[in-house]
Amino acid sequence: MKKVEAIIKPFKLDEVKEALNEIGIQGITVSEVKGFGRQKGHTELYRGAEYVVDFIPKIKMEIIIGDDLVSKVIETIEHAAKTGRIGDGKIFVTNVEEVVRIRTGERGQDAI
Repeated sequence: MKKVEAIIKPFKLDEVKEALNEIGIQGITVSEVKGFGRQKGHTELYRGAEYVVDFIPKIKMEIIIGDDLVSKVIETIEHAAKTGRIGDGKIFVTNVEEVVRIRTGERGQDAI
């Protein structure tokens, strides 16, 4: 099993969620996060004072899937989240040792 984490632009959330739904992905965890990469921050003017916004709002999606779906999920997220501009985000894939469904006690692939 794998955990796919995607950091995307907030306005792309619905588009990515619908694209994942179309390929049969049902369980997604979404968090509002802030961060920066190459995009760095930017300067804003507020009531005549300039200040630096270091952290840019992003959406973090977490999806646990079987090994067989990894490439399809990555391709789907990449296609749906892409704008072609800096700050489109990143996708991380890590191994998942165990999954347990609390309600039923199911484990592993059955618990996804």
